[in-house]
Amino acid sequence: MIDKRIIKFIKKHHVLTIATSVNDEPWCATCFYVYLEEENAFVFTTDLKTRHGQEFLKNGRVSGAVALETIIIGKIRGIQFSGIVSEPEGDLADKAQKAYIRRFPVAMLMDTHLWVVTLTHIKFTDNRLGFGKKLIWNEPPDTVR
Repeated sequence: MIDKRIIKFIKKHHVLTIATSVNDEPWCATCFYVYLEEENAFVFTTDLKTRHGQEFLKNGRVSGAVALETIIIGKIRGIQFSGIVSEPEGDLADKAQKAYIRRFPVAMLMDTHLWVVTLTHIKFTDNRLGFGKKLIWNEPPDTVR
């Protein structure tokens, strides 16, 4: 079970950085996201023509971060994550689209290509709990992918 403080942090923010790697060449991009708690997944949009969009198709294993911007060391908070990116299908596609448009209504006016990152690992740093304090969540080992 994911610590409720991690969920609260993720839901409070809306910009993530996602990293890909193909042929030993790393790349990262910044995207607006919405979090689907039941699926433990980020939903975001990016065009297939982007470098990261093309790389998702070649290697679905990604990592990324969501960070609170602050200059006060005692207030540093953020997550680092790993997961599997895919194009949502079926019921998940409908749920993802509705959630994304609810969070970002301007998306209704755009031709969006949705992606979902199903999370497999989350590390939450929260210096308010003590300097360098980490909360870790890993996907249960019996999960089938």
